[in-house]
Amino acid sequence: MKRTALLILSLILAATLAGAQSRHRGIPSLPFARPDRNEIRYPAGESEDFDYFLRRLDTLLMTGRGNVRIVQIGGSHVQGGTWTSQLRRNLMSLRYGMDGGRGFVFPYSAAATNTPTGYYTSYTGQWESSRCIKPEMRMGVSGIAVSTADPDATFAVDLAERDRAAWSPAFMFKDVDILGYGDLEPVLLMEKDTVRGTFDGRLWRYSLPHFVEWISVGFTGFPGRYTVKGMYLDRPSTGLTVSEIGVNGAATSSFLRCEDFEEDLSLLAPDLVIFSLGINDIQGTEFNPDRFASNYGRLINAVRRVNPRCAILLTSVNDSWRRYEANPFGALEAKALEDIAREQKAALWDLFDIMGGYGSMASWQEAGLTANDKIHFNKEGYTVLGNLMFNALMEKLDERTR
Repeated sequence: MKRTALLILSLILAATLAGAQSRHRGIPSLPFARPDRNEIRYPAGESEDFDYFLRRLDTLLMTGRGNVRIVQIGGSHVQGGTWTSQLRRNLMSLRYGMDGGRGFVFPYSAAATNTPTGYYTSYTGQWESSRCIKPEMRMGVSGIAVSTADPDATFAVDLAERDRAAWSPAFMFKDVDILGYGDLEPVLLMEKDTVRGTFDGRLWRYSLPHFVEWISVGFTGFPGRYTVKGMYLDRPSTGLTVSEIGVNGAATSSFLRCEDFEEDLSLLAPDLVIFSLGINDIQGTEFNPDRFASNYGRLINAVRRVNPRCAILLTSVNDSWRRYEANPFGALEAKALEDIAREQKAALWDLFDIMGGYGSMASWQEAGLTANDKIHFNKEGYTVLGNLMFNALMEKLDERTR
């Protein structure tokens, strides 16, 4: 009887370990990198907030119950979309029916800039735009805004991915929230109808009669003007939502210039915020760790005012080059981020160390994983980052069951 019980226990353990291993994504052989250091660390000791997030994620994966929302915020690394898209695909592949909604999107094309790879945008008419690097409009968590007074102005969002993979989720939505301000009324332009929404004092809210994957927005009430700060595309069900918020050129100070940052973030209701800022903080002739820490502290405090139990994951800057040599501030910033994570009781994913440290970007370029500027990665490189981050997250999740 005991032998039978031990056999059953062994089989259960073997199945559990096999399942845990199968959740990890393959990483190409990178002799110059340090995959053994690919982990999420708690510099201040165990993080109650991150453990709370892991429990919620584990419950969703095991039972299908719950609503978990992840937001990644950064500069061009995030606006490109591939890094977040790969993380999203990996997470969505863990359980059938995990789709909790596409989440936050923005009509980037109306701002004459690139849309993340996870969806398409298009526009008509005349638009003005502003970014949080030098804001000329009031903006929120998106760090970017577009404004129009043109009766012919429209924009459209299509949730079909530009770079689809075998396990890419197909997102549909019924609920639409438009964040913005002005004296015009946004309306949804359906194929055979126009859908009007209700205004709750800060956003326009719409409920569609059926699920769609594409929407067009126009305006009524001219003459007037309306400024769009972003959209939230949702479905009336629980599950996982992973949103990317990136602004090319954004530094830690940039999002602090967004006066509606907290108000808009409250709509996203994040359980985990991944901050991937910093590469633009080290592009000058000096780096000030104290100012960097102060900026990050203010951003983290803003998130915690929205959700006091929100987990915070800081990702250190990647190694990068300036002209003909590695950027000397990369290692200093990585050290500063460890100190910030310790002070703020946040989690840390040390990309600078994982990729090989100072000067390693040249090796990543030789491996065909970066852009020519040795600052950005290419599609293959960002895919590796998404897989590495996913593996580190899964390893942390697996620790809870060991």
